[in-house]
Amino acid sequence: EVLENLHAAAYRNALANSLYCPDYRIGKVTPDQLHYYVQNHFTSARMALIGLGVSHPVLKQVAERFLNMRGGLGLSGAKAKYRGGEIRDQNGDSLVHAALVAESAATGSAEANAFSVLQHVLGAGPHVKRGSNATSSLYQAVAKGVHQPFDVSAFNASYSDSGLFGIYTISQAASAGDVIKSAYDQVKAIAQGNLSNTDVQAAKNKLKAGYLMSVESSEGFLDEVGSQALVAGSYMQPSTVLQQIDSVADADVINAAKKFVSGRKSMAASGNLGHTPFVDEL
Repeated sequence: EVLENLHAAAYRNALANSLYCPDYRIGKVTPDQLHYYVQNHFTSARMALIGLGVSHPVLKQVAERFLNMRGGLGLSGAKAKYRGGEIRDQNGDSLVHAALVAESAATGSAEANAFSVLQHVLGAGPHVKRGSNATSSLYQAVAKGVHQPFDVSAFNASYSDSGLFGIYTISQAASAGDVIKSAYDQVKAIAQGNLSNTDVQAAKNKLKAGYLMSVESSEGFLDEVGSQALVAGSYMQPSTVLQQIDSVADADVINAAKKFVSGRKSMAASGNLGHTPFVDEL
């Protein structure tokens, strides 16, 4: 819910739309509306058919036989327009979930790679099931001044025409403000140049390891190829992806942090928000 609200707050259109049908539309969507949507969105130029361990002629034959789709582009979607905003869900829960972001970069760009490295410099969350995030720089920075249980990680989402970068926190209601502000201060420190090459190299290694593990399985590999085909219209070998990560300079990571710090913010929070700052207070 927080991430849904975050996108609704951050954008005017497109990415602001929910992934889920709103309550007021349940039972009111007609078959004709669904057919119209499928006819105009499930078109050849908007789809990718990916096969693993199958020849191209066989895959083409299967597509021609079983996939009945229209040719052409279909309806063109509007590009996402970032606006910055805030949505607060005051529900009384003792745990406060909060996300604070600014616009980052579209997927596939060099700047997006810099934000991915920055995410791993700060801490992208545990990579092992039931693992701990306590060694990340974000966590350690917050732990210096907060003694109640909390969790914090860098948030990074890249789309075809935009992206969001920031921090995601979970905390006790009373300490929500301290957790959010301490995490934000840690990103500010990097934006001011407090970043070692050792930290950048370690972050790159984590990012590369995470990427390679994600494409180890057939399912993960198919997902990666399909995503690249839809966004870029081509496929990039893992070795090329690793080279692009390695090409990110320390200054690029600092500039990514600067863009977040200086950018117009968006925020979403839920829980007992009595001690959670508004976005203009940060």
